[in-house]
Amino acid sequence: MALLQDWHEYAEKMQNQENAAEFWNNYFKTEKEIYAKILTTKPRKNTVRGYAEKFDVDIMTMVAFLDGINDSLKDKNAIEDMTEDTEVNLNFEKELLYKNMVDAGADWLYNLSEWDKHLTPERRKELYKEQKSSKTVVKDRKIGRNEPCPCGSGKKYKKCCGRDE
Repeated sequence: MALLQDWHEYAEKMQNQENAAEFWNNYFKTEKEIYAKILTTKPRKNTVRGYAEKFDVDIMTMVAFLDGINDSLKDKNAIEDMTEDTEVNLNFEKELLYKNMVDAGADWLYNLSEWDKHLTPERRKELYKEQKSSKTVVKDRKIGRNEPCPCGSGKKYKKCCGRDE
């Protein structure tokens, strides 16, 4: 069985435990530590096991981290079929990673001081606003039946494009 599937089953099981909040708090703390490290040093390619050892975490935690960062990588890892010996990369696209952290609501990650090495505070603010506004749904104003048709025909909307055929 692939590690990613193992992780998903494990996380679901943990979600239903009494100590689920403690489990996730510990995971998020570990995740923060890993991000602080990769934001300060450029990680080279390694295996899942190699990264787990490098960051001093268990395999499942490393798989969870790889699952979370995968959409922000320049070259995505084949995480669905990943084993402990699969070579993976952590070569992230900095602006995309930052936006994905904002989208996830992970303020403990997008507020890390280590971002200063990669993005100015002004650029971080811009990216934050871009990401937040990209989720805003703007509805068009409803056209009244007796208003001029927006197609430019000069007819009333009800006699033109608003007609039920």
